[in-house]
Amino acid sequence: MVKAFLDLAGSQEIYAPHSIRVEGDVTLGGLFPVHARGVPGMPCGDIKKENGIHRLEAMMYALDQINSDDELLPNVTLGARVLDTCSRDTYALEQSLTFVQALIQKDTSDVRCTNGEPPVFVKPEKVVGVIGASASSVSIMVANILRLFQIPQISYASTAPELSDDRRYDFFSRVVPPDSFQAQAMVDIVKAMGWNYVSTVASEGSYGEKGVDAFMQLSREAGGICIAQSHKVPHDHKPSDFDKIIRFLLDTRYARAVILFASDEDIRGILNASKRADQVGHFLWIGSDSWGAKISPIHLLEDAAVGAITILPKRATISGFDAYFTSRTLENNRRNVWFAEYWEENFNCKLMSSSKKDESSRKCTGQERIGIDSKYEQEGKVQFVIDAVYAMAHALHNMQRDLCPEYSGICPDMDLAGGKKLLKYIRSVSFNGSAGTSVTFNRNGDAPGRYDLFQYQWNNVTGPGYRVIGQWMETLQLNIEDMQWPRGQQEIPSSVCSLPCKTGERKKVVKGMPCCWHCEPCDGYQYQHDEFTCKLCSYNMRPNANRTACQPIPIVKLEWHSPWAVIPVFLAMLGIIATIFVMATFIRHNDTPIVRASGRELSYVLLTGIFLCYIITFLMIAKPDVGVCSFRRIFLGLGMCISYAALLTKTNRIYRIFEQGKKSVTAPRLISPTSQLAITSSLISVQLLGVFIWFGVDPPNIIIDYDEQKTINPSLARGVLKCDITDLQIICSLGYSILLMVTCTVYAIKTRGVPENFNEAKPIGFTMYTTCIVWLAFIPIFFGTAQSAEKLYIQTTTLTISMNLSASVALGMLYMPKVYVIIFHPELNVQKRKRSFKAVVTAATMSSRLSHKASERPNGEAKTELCQDVDPNSPAAKKNYVSYNDLVI
Repeated sequence: MVKAFLDLAGSQEIYAPHSIRVEGDVTLGGLFPVHARGVPGMPCGDIKKENGIHRLEAMMYALDQINSDDELLPNVTLGARVLDTCSRDTYALEQSLTFVQALIQKDTSDVRCTNGEPPVFVKPEKVVGVIGASASSVSIMVANILRLFQIPQISYASTAPELSDDRRYDFFSRVVPPDSFQAQAMVDIVKAMGWNYVSTVASEGSYGEKGVDAFMQLSREAGGICIAQSHKVPHDHKPSDFDKIIRFLLDTRYARAVILFASDEDIRGILNASKRADQVGHFLWIGSDSWGAKISPIHLLEDAAVGAITILPKRATISGFDAYFTSRTLENNRRNVWFAEYWEENFNCKLMSSSKKDESSRKCTGQERIGIDSKYEQEGKVQFVIDAVYAMAHALHNMQRDLCPEYSGICPDMDLAGGKKLLKYIRSVSFNGSAGTSVTFNRNGDAPGRYDLFQYQWNNVTGPGYRVIGQWMETLQLNIEDMQWPRGQQEIPSSVCSLPCKTGERKKVVKGMPCCWHCEPCDGYQYQHDEFTCKLCSYNMRPNANRTACQPIPIVKLEWHSPWAVIPVFLAMLGIIATIFVMATFIRHNDTPIVRASGRELSYVLLTGIFLCYIITFLMIAKPDVGVCSFRRIFLGLGMCISYAALLTKTNRIYRIFEQGKKSVTAPRLISPTSQLAITSSLISVQLLGVFIWFGVDPPNIIIDYDEQKTINPSLARGVLKCDITDLQIICSLGYSILLMVTCTVYAIKTRGVPENFNEAKPIGFTMYTTCIVWLAFIPIFFGTAQSAEKLYIQTTTLTISMNLSASVALGMLYMPKVYVIIFHPELNVQKRKRSFKAVVTAATMSSRLSHKASERPNGEAKTELCQDVDPNSPAAKKNYVSYNDLVI
């Protein structure tokens, strides 16, 4: 490789016209893009007035200022060798070999002139440091050569993050911040705008590609920013390349923000393509410092650039340079070999026959003046060129002060010190630069990040132009109220992959794209725990209206005013009134034949049971507490148990009497009132015993049942306040009473042949048949609604109405006819002649035997012929009928 360098260096030894040589005690190299990249086959193109000539002259100006300063490098004159890179890295590499000629040792022992004498070589000047280059790709190429010869390099415009690698580019420094700072500023801008879905476009090369890489890396680290698309503009691009990029960008229309790390020419190409696609105002451009506040990238494309946010390292206009540059003429600036070409381009005139200008161009007079006969605006990097030259000068000054304390100029120690020593001093400098801001370097040779933020705006008063909207100095300071947007939009435009989810919706992130998601509502009993998660509320809670939290489920119970309660209560009140009326009537007429004949003791027990059946309605509807729940357990089956125990005792007594009468005339045992009460009490005691065992095993308490009315729609969910009694326990509590009822029905069926005038066999039978029908209807309704949301109301109403109906049937069929006779037909409520048990049983038995001839009897009554002392064949006997309608047992 070194041999190749030597060969190339030989070709550079002759002083080339495309370079500037300024004599001095110490020579600095300079690399500037004086010309643009040439067409294929040509290294250089048109002259670059601002980026090239302005920056080059800034170095000349800085050298003049330093050489005239008695305090900085006294008795030392700085010289320069300035080369044109033509904006091409390979060409710049060839040019930069000029800087290393003095450091290459040549073996000339075998070289002789024609006369046999050894040749005399003119030793080139030694370049101690290089100012440049401009483009990052050029700086990277040159830095790889300069580090081999330990020549320090200070760039004024190269911002690629790659150059911060102190292991690969250890002799490289820069007075501009790296793109990693710029990329961080862009990330902060994107986040401040609320954008999370952006695209990137980069010019092919180190600056663009590394800048975009830095932005993508920092956006990943920051989180919340996704890259929709990333495109690269090739070196040898065509207009169709830009059209293709715009078409691709439009494929993700929601990603309106576009990050640009591109050259001036590529920026123009992108803006032009957006106009051709009729997408002016759609894209939200965020341009790097290569765009900055320049006019050239947007000339004649102002409408496509409106709203663009651009970044530029903090800078100031150097008034001294303005005075210097505007005073340059063809006469006083002969050291700049490219100034004549600049003059022609700037004033659009022709100086010489070899000029590139058309024949039609006017002749230059030489009297034209910059800023008067042409537009002039200081290029943005002038400040940094000056600062780079001053940084090298301060490093040399400090080095001279330390190594040459006794010398007034350059001493041998300083001459032999080498590039490593100078690099150490460069990295240690600290001074106020041309703009008044401090110039320092970190350990990687980077300057601190200080940026101004601009937005290109169209003002009806002042016209289009860049406006400062903030700054970035480690942190972002943005004046959003000063910003304007395309198409007159007032609000900040959006550039998001997915719109924010509504309250109560979670984000289901698209795999690989954390900024893109689908919104899924938290359904059922879920609430939004965070933006990505829905969680289930606890069993006694439900989500609030916007599903951001859980709230307690309302507690309900069966209210007195509910239609489900009004009907049972109304029936119960009527039943209670009727029961009290019957009981009062019986008590008042306690000694009358009808009351006595109905069995007073059991009648009062039966009426008590009926009364309790009505009373249970109020306990079932009352607000549950421990007391109410206790009474429910006691009285739920007690009323029916008392009623059916009394009826069972009655029907059993009738059955036993008539069964006994078929066998003998002896009265069966346990048919006295006392015995009947004892039997009834023993039957009732079984129910009470079961209830007391229930109390001991499972003490009564209240619960809130959240499952009963946990509807699909959480807003309709209710917790039901109720006693801790299950459906099975209710049936078990009623089961004994139902058993008594069935048994009573069986006896009613068995005694159906007993004449209706004997006690209440037939009314009891009808009562039991009806009651069975009621309870047969109750059971499917009760269990069929177990899964209904209205279970509490339906089951309570069904149970209470069934009990009310059972009580009403018994009350109506067994007592209302007697009350009717007692009140409205008291003449029937009189004592008939008493008959012996034997006579009664004999008559009842004979009546039973002759019951098949009932249709032959008058009024359909079952009559019985009594055969005492009468000849059955005598006509008198056949005509003599005795009715036992009024005989009782």
